[in-house]
Amino acid sequence: MQFPIEHYLWLIPLGFAVGAYGTLIGAGGGFVLVPILLLLYPKENPDTITSMSLAVVFFNAVSGSLAYGRMKRIDYKSGKLFAVATVPGAILGAATTAVIPRRVFDIVFGVLLLGAAAFLMSTPGRKTTHSEKHCLGKVTRKLTEADGTEHVYSYNLTLGFMLSLGVGYVSSLLGIGGGIVHVPALVHLLNFPVHIATATSHFILAIMALAGTLVHIKTGAFHHGVYRTTALSIGVIMGAQLGAKLSNRLHGLWIIRCLGVALGFVGLRIMLMAV
Repeated sequence: MQFPIEHYLWLIPLGFAVGAYGTLIGAGGGFVLVPILLLLYPKENPDTITSMSLAVVFFNAVSGSLAYGRMKRIDYKSGKLFAVATVPGAILGAATTAVIPRRVFDIVFGVLLLGAAAFLMSTPGRKTTHSEKHCLGKVTRKLTEADGTEHVYSYNLTLGFMLSLGVGYVSSLLGIGGGIVHVPALVHLLNFPVHIATATSHFILAIMALAGTLVHIKTGAFHHGVYRTTALSIGVIMGAQLGAKLSNRLHGLWIIRCLGVALGFVGLRIMLMAV
C-alpha cells in the first residue's frame, strides 16, 4: 500500500511545534498532541488517539534525550530506575484505554490537566539546597552539565518508584507520555533541579512510551493511525532538537510556568468539548 503523503504533509509542521514545546518543558508533547488529535478526529476511538500519541511521544523523547544527553543534563542512574517502575503501569494503562468511552476519556483528561495546572501555578518552582543531601533515607546525586553547571540533590528512592508506577499507568492510559506529571513530581517531591528534571523525564519517557506503544501495536489499535503517526513523528524528531536548545535560554521557573499555562488552557478546552 502506497503512503498517501499528500494527505498528511501538514502534520509534519504540527509535529515540529509539538516536539519543540514538549522537549522544552520535558513533557514529551503528548499533553498537547492528544487534545489536538481529539479536535481533529472527533470520531476516533480513545485507543487509536492514545496509540498515535504514545508513538509520537516515543520519537520525541528519543530525539530530545539525544540532545539533552549532549548537554549532560540526564540523570541516567535515576532515570533507569524510574523507567523500570513506569513500564508495568504503562502496559496496564495501554490495555485499559480500549474499554473507556470517549466522553469519559475526555472528562478524565480535562480534569487531570486542570488539576496539574493549578498545582504548578500555585507552586511554580523550587530550589535545591546542598544541605538537603544528607537527609536520612534519601539517595544523593551529583551531576555536572557540559557547561560546567553543578547540581547536588537528593530524593527518596521508594517515593520515586511509587510515583513512577502511577505516572506510567495514567500517562499510558491517556496517551500523554507522562511528562506533565513526572516533571512536577521530580521537581516538587523528589527535589530535582528543573533542567535536570526535564531532561531526565525525557529519558524516562522514551522507555515508557515504547512499552505502551508495543501494547497498542499488539492489540491492533496502532494500525489505524500509522500514516498520521509517521508524519507527526518526522516533525517531532526535528522539533525536539530545537526545544532542547531553547531550554538553555529559559529559566527553570518559566519552564514550569509555561507548562502550567499550557495545561490549564488545554484542560479547559477538553472539558468544554466533553460537556
